[in-house]
This record gives sequence, C-alpha cells and structure tokens, in this order.
Amino acid sequence: MSVATAKPVSQDARVLSYAGALLETMDAALASHPGVFIMGQGVDDFKGIFGSTTGLAEKYGAARVFDVPLMEEGMTGIAIGAALVGDYPITTHIRADFSFLAMNQIINLAAKYRYMFGGLMSCPMLIRIVVGRSWGQGAQHSQSPQATFAHYPGLTVVMPSSSQAILDIYPAIINRHPGPVISIEHRLLYNLDFTVSPSDKRVPLTSYVAREGSDVTVVATSVMVLEALRAAQYVQDEAGISAEIVDLNSISHPDWDLVAASLAKTGRLVIAENRREQVGRRELAMEDGLTPDGGRQGHRDAIG
Repeated sequence: MSVATAKPVSQDARVLSYAGALLETMDAALASHPGVFIMGQGVDDFKGIFGSTTGLAEKYGAARVFDVPLMEEGMTGIAIGAALVGDYPITTHIRADFSFLAMNQIINLAAKYRYMFGGLMSCPMLIRIVVGRSWGQGAQHSQSPQATFAHYPGLTVVMPSSSQAILDIYPAIINRHPGPVISIEHRLLYNLDFTVSPSDKRVPLTSYVAREGSDVTVVATSVMVLEALRAAQYVQDEAGISAEIVDLNSISHPDWDLVAASLAKTGRLVIAENRREQVGRRELAMEDGLTPDGGRQGHRDAIG
C-alpha cells in the first residue's frame, strides 16, 4: 500500500516502506558503529521483525545480530551493562506486551543511571517495541503502553509515523542521544510505502506540523497521523475545512508551545490516537495546560 504525499516531491525522492526504512537505519547503524548490536526474539529469522532486520545476521554475524530466549528482563539487563561500558544495544520486542517483563530494568535502572550518578554515567540504548492490532493478537498481544513509558523521567519515547521520520530520527538517536529511547512502532505501518527525500529540514525529536491548516487542530500519534492526514484531505475536498495536523511524535518530550500556537490559531482541537481514553496523558495535558496561556477556549474532542 502506498501513502501519497501532499508535499512537493524533489528529484531525489524515492518510495520506501516503513519496514524498509527501519532496515536501512539498522544496517547503517551496524555499518557505522562497531559497538552497535541488535538482539531480540526473531531478529535473525527469515521474517526479521516484519522485514526490519532481514539479512543483517548474515551480513554482520551472529555476534552482532542474534536471537534470544524468552528472557526479556535478562536481555534488557545485558543491554544496560553493554551500554554502560560503551556499546550501543538495540533491543526488540515483537509484541509490546513482552516489554512488561523488563519493566524493572527499563524504569528503575536504564532510566535512572544518569540521575543517580550525577550525570557521570549514561545508558544510551534503543528499545524497539511493536504495538497495534493484527490477526489473532488477543488481549495479551495488542496493548499500547506508550503512556506508561512516557510517564517515567529518564526515558525518551517516540512514535514515528512514517518512513521519513524513521530515516531522520533513528540516526539522531543512535549517534547522539545520551539516554535510553523507546520507539513505539505500529504494526500497521510496516507494509506501507512512503515518499522520502533528503532535506535540510528533518523530522525533529519532538512534535512538528505534518499539515498546515486554519480551522481545526488535530493532534495525532503514530498510525493515527496517517488517518488524520487522510481525513484532513477529505474534509478539505468535501467541505472546505482546513485542518492542521500536528504529529506529537515524541510523547515524552512533546512541543506543547507548538500545539498551543496551533490551537490559538484554530480554536478547535481533535486528539487522535490509539489508547484508552481514561489514561491518555496528552488529553489531560492539553485540557489543563494549553488554554490558560493565550490559547482560545474552544471545542475539544478525542478519537482513539
């Protein structure tokens, strides 16, 4: 499936799937940094985490791309130890629910080292977590824990919504980010094709405007950004409504000033994301924190 872009396409543009962008960034990280290694259930099999690690074990060897047993806590502990001595581990959880078994390591250790040692130690690592519904997932294989992880200081949580976002933010994370990053990848994005192109204006490690508009602000995350863009085009064509789409992107470090400026312009807010409404931290933050500082009091709705 192809996702059309509404922006002008440069001569250097190409079509790249979400899984393809992940594979390119994983390959580039392994090629550029001898201390990078990838581990997780299924990273070295022929499916390669939905195609995002396919062939890397053969290319770089079993010492750098390797499968692990059912040992999420142990795997994360190994990754933390490696990060502390200068390597860069990339761990994968093919189901988000599996990461719950590593919560102690992620929250009490990886997220806390920099603080507990006064900035003298850091724990740079990337934890890839797959969320979203698919065939036969059931109650224990389809949860969306992004709000849980974003709640804890010391963790950076991103939800890239396109191949371009992967190409822009993953190298920035691996090359420069000093702490643990959790990337929430929606399974429905993997087989989608996107138009990508090199640009001086890269997707930032925070929120950004995915589509400019004037009548309503839609704040979305992950796959819901695509749904919001599709809906925005529809209401533009059918009713002349101009929707501005803000991709929150980093739910642990969102750009609330950007959201507030958009809301001040449009006076209307729609929130589109996959989560339980009762525990969505972004909706509460928007409701409580945006309008007092000049954002107009307007209509607010949530879709999820």
